[in-house]
This record gives sequence, structure tokens and C-alpha cells, in this order.
Amino acid sequence: MEAKIRVPDPGEEYLTPEGCWILESWNQDSDDAVSIARARIEPGVTTKLHRLTGTVERYVILEGTGTVTIGELAPQTVGPGDIVIIPPEVSQKITNDGCGDLLFYCVCTPRFVDACYVSLE
Repeated sequence: MEAKIRVPDPGEEYLTPEGCWILESWNQDSDDAVSIARARIEPGVTTKLHRLTGTVERYVILEGTGTVTIGELAPQTVGPGDIVIIPPEVSQKITNDGCGDLLFYCVCTPRFVDACYVSLE
């Protein structure tokens, strides 16, 4: 791997079937170890319940507030600075219960690939 600066293009943000907007910050075949995406959830939206096969996902909350549900844990309110850790195979969803967009980074190890996503709805 070579040193570089990656500047994501905001125009590449896309809406997923899960219900959130994703901007891939870093997800490359050449770096299977990790992927980083910025997620944006509009007010009042709850993502679809899902899990990732063989992938640990971490949310790093940047802006807004939400309620996250992970596996058997009770739903919990999260906000800026909080980090949510979701082990492989564990169900997850998050609701934006604030007035503005809920923004967070999704850091996946190994990197996120579509094949690891399993819808539970």
C-alpha cells in the first residue's frame, strides 16, 4: 500500500435499500482489512434490521442523536463522540430521533462487501 490522501466526492453519496445515505470514504479491493463509509440518516428514519456476516462494524457518531438496537441489548441513545461496536452476526438497526441528519462513520473490519449484508426483514 502506498501513502495517499483520499478525498471522498459528496456527489457519490447514494441511498441504500436499508434506508440510509452512504458515502464510501474508503472501500478498496487493495485494502481488504478495513472500509470506512459515512452514513447519513434523515430525521424519523429507522434503518432496516440486518446483520453482517464475518464483519465487525463500528459506528463513530459525528452529528445528531439516534437510538441504536444491537442484538439482545436494550435500545440505547447515542450522540456525537459515541462509538457503537457491533460484532459479526449480531442484528442491528438505528433510528434518527433528532431534528437534523444523524451522521456517523461506519468502520468495518474486514472491509464491507455486499455479500456480507444479511437483511433480517
